[in-house]
Amino acid sequence: MAEGSPAERRATGESWMADIIDARPPERPTLLEESIRDFGCGEIWARPGLDRRSRRWIAISAAATTGLADPLEDYVRSALKSGDITLPELREGVLHFAVYSGWPLGRVFDRIVTRVADQLGLEAQTAPIAHDWPEPKERFDHGVAEYTRIMTFPPPGLPAAFYDAGIKNFVFGEMWHRPGLDQRARRWITLSCVGASDTPYPIATHVYATLKLGDADVAEMYEFVLQFAFEVGWPKGSVMMGAVEHMAPRVEQCLPWM
Repeated sequence: MAEGSPAERRATGESWMADIIDARPPERPTLLEESIRDFGCGEIWARPGLDRRSRRWIAISAAATTGLADPLEDYVRSALKSGDITLPELREGVLHFAVYSGWPLGRVFDRIVTRVADQLGLEAQTAPIAHDWPEPKERFDHGVAEYTRIMTFPPPGLPAAFYDAGIKNFVFGEMWHRPGLDQRARRWITLSCVGASDTPYPIATHVYATLKLGDADVAEMYEFVLQFAFEVGWPKGSVMMGAVEHMAPRVEQCLPWM
């Protein structure tokens, strides 16, 4: 519940707004701009239940699913300027995002990161992350093992191109294994993307795996849903909330996801 007077909430919102989107509200804000300042920044972002770096990843990923430059560009710029997320991490985040939201939206996201990095003079200072990738057979076998570890249950056994060449070989054999981004950040990106896509199976399985492996606890997942809903809307947030409510007791009781 929000505490303090309307003036205090407004002041908190202005402070957080300057931090998270590197901007101040207009002198005569519209009703929407007032809501972004007072509720979004003054209440949601200021809540203590989730660290700021996690909120940045959620906001950036959810905003990127819209394909719109605004407010994604503001989120990216403020994250980089604050140091909460580095440019190499953002590059990894774009790749991870593209897997779960598609390469077309990934390209939009990537170009925004490039534009902001150029404006801040960061691109020339950043070396790519070097990594030696294994041979195809080793990568595939690693993908099977990594899927089982990340998702907490084995991958589908059907020998289809989608599963073998896509999920086992690339998504879990390479992308989840890359060293440039921590697993918790990858979880927030994944959850934001599958939540925005309205796909019941990925939502359920990734919520379950996140809780079971302890990448986030139930209280943090509740905060995630609120942050996510602010970016993509309460209807999508309701679907995600339902998945958390359903999966949390299953994890607590050591039951399979279905």
